[in-house]
Amino acid sequence: MQVPKASEADKERFRSVVPVDSRVDVKPMFGNLGAFVNGNMFAGLFGSDIGVKLAPTDMAELAAVGGGPFGPEGRPMAGYLAVPRGESPDEWVNRAFTHVASLPPKVVRKK
Repeated sequence: MQVPKASEADKERFRSVVPVDSRVDVKPMFGNLGAFVNGNMFAGLFGSDIGVKLAPTDMAELAAVGGGPFGPEGRPMAGYLAVPRGESPDEWVNRAFTHVASLPPKVVRKK
């Protein structure tokens, strides 16, 4: 499986749409980036695609405007949709942040 690498321009674009909030952490993931709140990823960058995790009604709305699978071809990430190219990701990333921030914090199990 080939993982596309995000360009520096893609990374800057991604960072520019992630909300400024002390709970947000943007981390590298497989040559791309992920944005996390309370340990849970709410938005990710895969190549030049921005994917988001939304509430079910928002997922349906994004799918209706052309949102599609996010992640590797043939193995997309469950629970995430890619924002269609040409569509501004700002609103979708903010909705994802609000949704995921309302979820319980991720529990990290010690090995």
